[in-house]
Amino acid sequence: MTAVIAYIVLGIYIIALTYIMVYCLMQLHLLYHYKKYYWKNGKKEYLKANMKSDLPFVTIQLPIFNEMYVVNRLVDKIAAIDYPKDRFEIHILDDSTDETVKISQQKVDEYKAKGFNIELFHRIDRRGYKAGALKAGMQHAKGEFIAIFDADFLPREDFLLTTIPYFEDKKVGVVQTRWEHINRDYSMLTRLQAMQLNVHFTIEQLGREVSNCFLQFNGTAGVWRRQTIEDAGGWEADTLTEDLDLSYRAQLKGWKITYLEKFGSPAELPAEMNGLKSQQFRWMKGGAENARKLLPTVWKSNMSFWQKLHSTSHLMSSSIFLFVFIMGIFSVPTLFALPVVGLDSGIFKYFLISLLSVIAVYYVANVQAELEKQSYAKMLFKFIFLFPLFLALSMGLSLHNTVAVIQGYIGKKSPFIRTPKFNIQGIKDTFKKQNYLAKKLPWTTIFEGLLAVYFLFGIIGGIHLRDWSFLLFHGMLMIGFGSICYYSVRHWAMK
Repeated sequence: MTAVIAYIVLGIYIIALTYIMVYCLMQLHLLYHYKKYYWKNGKKEYLKANMKSDLPFVTIQLPIFNEMYVVNRLVDKIAAIDYPKDRFEIHILDDSTDETVKISQQKVDEYKAKGFNIELFHRIDRRGYKAGALKAGMQHAKGEFIAIFDADFLPREDFLLTTIPYFEDKKVGVVQTRWEHINRDYSMLTRLQAMQLNVHFTIEQLGREVSNCFLQFNGTAGVWRRQTIEDAGGWEADTLTEDLDLSYRAQLKGWKITYLEKFGSPAELPAEMNGLKSQQFRWMKGGAENARKLLPTVWKSNMSFWQKLHSTSHLMSSSIFLFVFIMGIFSVPTLFALPVVGLDSGIFKYFLISLLSVIAVYYVANVQAELEKQSYAKMLFKFIFLFPLFLALSMGLSLHNTVAVIQGYIGKKSPFIRTPKFNIQGIKDTFKKQNYLAKKLPWTTIFEGLLAVYFLFGIIGGIHLRDWSFLLFHGMLMIGFGSICYYSVRHWAMK
């Protein structure tokens, strides 16, 4: 009976490892296409429209909800965009329930007096959340093109002059720009977030585009062709990631998404743990909801097999946390099961390709792709220091994100919880005692603390068995879950 249980434990652990390995190899394939693109093309110059040319009319939509700390800077930045005043309009789609509405109205009055075409549209029911606001806003939009910015973004002055020329290709339905981070160096938490986002906004987005696979509009810092939105069926609120949903429906209709990797749109990263958790929950659950919604259509489409495979990997990317969590949980009983079945940890050496793939992807995204900003030696030193901490943080988030993924797949609905921003730009800024901090802790916080103890037991067990193979892994899991628990409580206590 003991041997049967040992084999079951070992089997589950290997299944989790296999899923993770396949996902990492798919990422490595995107890295290959990313590097191949630059080997062939080198650095690409972006198009730029002339202010004197016949420019199309653009509607800039700003969907916001309770953003009292950042709405002023947002509207100021939008008004500073270099584009003829008579060729664009600004629509603040404000669903706020606090004084943000008053601040928005003051900014509207200020810029109307300066000759800007700007309006405030305030909803009181918040039906459909962000997707609902965007859908309602379309009724008032006059633009042939729709630019969208979330409240924490600070777009460059040449944003429209750079993105609009790409729509001369009539097949292009979306132009997406890269997110940059105005507060990346604020704390260890923001630095680690930047590492992960840098991978998405280099390897994943450009890799998918140049390999002719589906990519995505990221919800903000991009421009849609109005016809594309309408042809794809418009904004829908049945998932928490309406941007991913509409992106796939548009591409299934034959529209293209153009990605501008080297054209940045600065934004603010979540500076406190519970804000990051709410963002991760929305992204992970929304990803699972879209996988459930869109994968049947993807596999029935006339896409090639490789396109379908990469789309599946993309839509199911949030599931990686589920298998990381399973791998972590079963690694402790696996440690004790190996001697029972007469095996040693050497059988897992083939799965090291997963780690090597991840290292390669993150190295290119956070060192090679960033060389224009800092010296190679400095970037490499930061990477060597930060990467293990990033892995620990990712593993520590796996319980929280697993709950989100499971809820997404089983169809459990939950409200759209926006990520609070506090106008954090420099190290002297603080979110302490600010509005929008979490009023209560997620129930997972307690279990994250217990899991830290669980993996401490794994470390002790490994020492007792004189099996050192899991020691580093269990140490990282203990640090990851312990840190997530500690900072969740600490930042919650700052309210």
